[in-house]
Formats: sequence, structure tokens, C-alpha cells
Amino acid sequence: MANGFIIAAPQSGSGKTTLTLGLLRALTLAGEPVRSAKAGPDFIDPAFHAAATGADCVNLDPWAMRPDLLQQLAAGDGVPLIVEAMMGLFDGGADGRGSAADLAVLLQLPVILVVDAAKQSHSIAALVAGFRDHRADIVIAGVVLNRVGSPRHEMMLREALDAINMPVFGCVGRHETLELPSRHLGLVQAREHGALDEFLDAAAGHMREGLDVEALMRLAKAEATGPIDVPEAPPLAPPGQRVAVAHDDSFAFVYPHLLDGWRRHGAEIHLFSPLADETPDPAADAVYLPGGYPELFAGRLAANEKFLAGLRQAALNGAFVYGECGGYMVLGEALVDASGTSHPMADLLPLVTSFEHRKLHLGYRLARPTTSLPFADDSVVLTAHEFHYSTIVKQEGEIPLFEAHDARGESLGACGLRQGNVAGSYLHLIDRR
Repeated sequence: MANGFIIAAPQSGSGKTTLTLGLLRALTLAGEPVRSAKAGPDFIDPAFHAAATGADCVNLDPWAMRPDLLQQLAAGDGVPLIVEAMMGLFDGGADGRGSAADLAVLLQLPVILVVDAAKQSHSIAALVAGFRDHRADIVIAGVVLNRVGSPRHEMMLREALDAINMPVFGCVGRHETLELPSRHLGLVQAREHGALDEFLDAAAGHMREGLDVEALMRLAKAEATGPIDVPEAPPLAPPGQRVAVAHDDSFAFVYPHLLDGWRRHGAEIHLFSPLADETPDPAADAVYLPGGYPELFAGRLAANEKFLAGLRQAALNGAFVYGECGGYMVLGEALVDASGTSHPMADLLPLVTSFEHRKLHLGYRLARPTTSLPFADDSVVLTAHEFHYSTIVKQEGEIPLFEAHDARGESLGACGLRQGNVAGSYLHLIDRR
């Protein structure tokens, strides 16, 4: 079992991402071996983690991933694992499962609770005590107080927490330099941040000043309990044995464990950049277009004739061409941006999508293929996540890709399209049940 801890909070917006990044950067600069993970279905925060440490960050999704896969991804030969939670500590899927608390129990990791203390003083004791006592199977090892206004404010907070015997691992003040820009799917991507290293270094300085880093590392290095032998979790099969994967600012949303699993299946992964007008590897027997922000680059993608022609040629050659969310939109006839401008896309599926009238689609999904696919037959139930603001203005064809249900098991009907060896949907596949 892994050793380390989970950085969680009572709710989103408490500052756990910035605190995690600053702590990871401070430890990395100090030469302290550390690994990081992000709980839940998040593509953006892991890239910031990787920038902070210089190492890959994995996703650990307790709703969508099998327990043996979670344990396999978390194992690390004694190198401490720092996990950033999602939302609030007890928030999971619509069915209540898959929270960071559930992950803490499965991996037997203690929790550090980050509390935004900006608008409270002694009331913090009631809040923290409620979280500590809500479930007997988790351990809240201590708290970090964020956005503390003054030394007097800190004194009151510490007195209140001392009265309930809750350790305080540090306090962080209010700093405008610790704010990260965001857009509709979360933070702006790490590679788009113009001064990311400067931000991370500044955050590291604030964490060194405000946190008891040595105490946190003693907690992280505590001997792990639980089984030593981590079970092997068979990965999802790859869509082919030579897979061309689109990878740049427009197609950045891919789970590392999927690509690693494909490699373990013996597949070769070849990256290419649609924004640079690159074509998929002509020898590829599969092309994978992950999600991302194609709507921000729709004009450039529409003008990149080599890329679009390369997709069409791959399909003509018999390669399995598969798109998720943003990749699905690019496989369609056209993509309408927020201004109402229609941009021609690959025209491999009878589909037109639009951002002109935004509507949020969000939640975990269970997806059963309607026909056999290279990575799953129609007897397999896949786990997935959907998060987008686009709408479908045209969708034709008689062959949907999946029959989908939400986290509560309620039917969402058919979703996605398949036309010959070209397929896609809005769902980001994660694992299987």
C-alpha cells in the first residue's frame, strides 16, 4: 500500500490546488523524492502537478477505477504520494460513491484538510470537528488554514482548533500571486500559463514560510500498512497495435494510465500535433483523438488540410479512428464556435456540434458498446466521465456507439456514433467494471 497523504477540503475553491502545487514545488526544489496524484476525472490539474515536480502525475478515480487498478497506480516503493482531492472531501458521483474519503479508506492514507478561514474565526472548530467525526473510517491528521488575515486571526483559529485537539500544519495568508486563471472546463492549461515557473516558485516560497513542511513529510513517510503485494489490474485493450495519438493544446485531455495500459498490451504510441498540421502515422492501425479545447482552435484546425486529409486517409486505409469529446467534434462535419461561425471538420461522422448556445453536460457514465469495438465487446461495461458545454445541432446515422447510464444507473439512452471504422462520443473512457 502507498504511503503519503491526501490534501482535501470542505468544498471547492478552498485553495487545495495552489497549496498542493506549492508544496510539491517546495519539496522538489529541496531534493525530496515525492510523487503526486489527482483524485477524480481531471485532466488539467495533473499537468500543473507535473510542472511542479518534473514527473508524471496519475489520476486516481475511486468511482470509475477498479480497486486493484487504484492500488496499482498508487504503489510507489516507499516514495511518498501526495494526492490532491477533488471538490469536497465527501463529494463523489451522483450516487454518493467515489469521494476522496473513499479513496483515503481504500489506500489507507491520512487526510490533510485545507480550510478557507477568510470569513470565520472560532466557528472553524465546529466545521473541522464535523468533518473529523463524519466518518469513523478516515483519519484527518490535521488542517492547513488558508487565507488567514493576520497574526491575531491565526491566534484565534489555532486556539479554537487546539480546543478540539486538531493539529495545525500551518497557515497561509491571502496572496493575489497565488491565483490561477481559469476557463469553462477549469484552470487554463499549464502549457498556456505564461509565467508558470515563476508562479510555482512563488507558491513554494509561501508554503515554506507558512507550513510545517518537515511535519508533513514525517506524516508522508510513515510506514504504509496493508497488503505489500499489489494485484495486477489488466488494462483496457488498445484500439490498435500502432496507435497515432493527437497531442497538443487542442487535444490534451488523455489519461496517462490508458496510454500506459496500451503499452503494456504491446501497442506502440505515436504522437502527432493537429495544430502543427501533422498527419497521423501512415502505418498506424488506429488513430485516437482525445478531448481538449478544439473550439479555441477551430479556425486553425479547419485550415490544416494535411491533418484533416490525414484523418480521412487513415479511415480509408482501414485504421480504427476514434474520438472522445473534443476529438468526437473534430470527426464531425463542422464545429460551430461561440460566435456562431461554422468551421468545417474531418467529415468522417454525420455530426455538427456547436458552442453558440452553451449547455453543461457533466457526470460519470456507465457505457456498454452497442457493437464490438477493438478495446471492448458488447458484454463489457465501461466507466467514463462527461464534461462539456457544447450541443449537438445535427446527428444522423443508425449506429450509436454506446448505451449509457448515469452514476445512479438511470438510462441516458444511446450516445455517440459509429460509421464503419470511425467512431466517437462525448464520453472520456476511464476503466471498466
